[in-house]
Amino acid sequence: MAHFLNMFKAEDHFYEDVLGRFIRQGMIYPEDHSVLVVAGGELDRKAFLRHGFKRVTISNLDSRMTGTEYAPYAWSFQDAEDLKFADASFDFCVVHNGLHHCVSPHRALLEMLRVSRQGALLFEPYDNLVTRLGTRFGIGQQFEHAAVFYNDCSYGGVRNTMVPNYVYRFTRREILKAVECGEPYGPHRFFFTHQMRLPLHQLRGRRNRLVLLAAVGAWPFLKFFTFFIPSLANCFAALVLKPDLPRELYPWLKMKSDMTFEANQEWMATRYRAEK
Repeated sequence: MAHFLNMFKAEDHFYEDVLGRFIRQGMIYPEDHSVLVVAGGELDRKAFLRHGFKRVTISNLDSRMTGTEYAPYAWSFQDAEDLKFADASFDFCVVHNGLHHCVSPHRALLEMLRVSRQGALLFEPYDNLVTRLGTRFGIGQQFEHAAVFYNDCSYGGVRNTMVPNYVYRFTRREILKAVECGEPYGPHRFFFTHQMRLPLHQLRGRRNRLVLLAAVGAWPFLKFFTFFIPSLANCFAALVLKPDLPRELYPWLKMKSDMTFEANQEWMATRYRAEK
């Protein structure tokens, strides 16, 4: 049984594959770009090392850290929903399955964009019919008890506390709306990719082995359908690239010398009549 389950672990390279794809497409440059990882850990360290990134800061809310755990990268104690960095401090901000541990995942996403110059890359659970059915039948989790249990019932929940977090699952449209609400200055570019992943760690820990067997039995069918309809997968990655300001500034805005924005009255006057 253990040998059979290892094949699911072997194909779970979504993080590194997506990161590599955006590097090859010339969107992210390991040699040049600085990166902040929020809600990060050892998985992030390994992924960025393998792709040759030089300037990475891994942050989280783990008070057990001493600062050297992610060497050669730096570590910072940071709340993803209230980052203590100035605007545009890094080229990119990255999170891997961390936003759904926040009290407000949308606020954390906007904080990631605030501290980045180029954009944000996020990996999170996806909200669709398959994930809702999986949760309904006990394969997926509505509240993430397993993460807390495997951290001695002390960490791994909401804001890295002992309280199991609600697993917030995003949609593409939701990402787009949240970003445009938070940064309404110019058009963002969005790139999405999906993958079906078996939550193997928490399923192997279940006392009821039938749940694991049901998930493994359904796996070939899920892989087949998500090959043709990727949006049915339970996980996704989104790369959000920020507009090049002031070149791509919306025409109804002006950028002032202090890099703040004001309404472009002249542009608006060409479209609206003053009220008497």
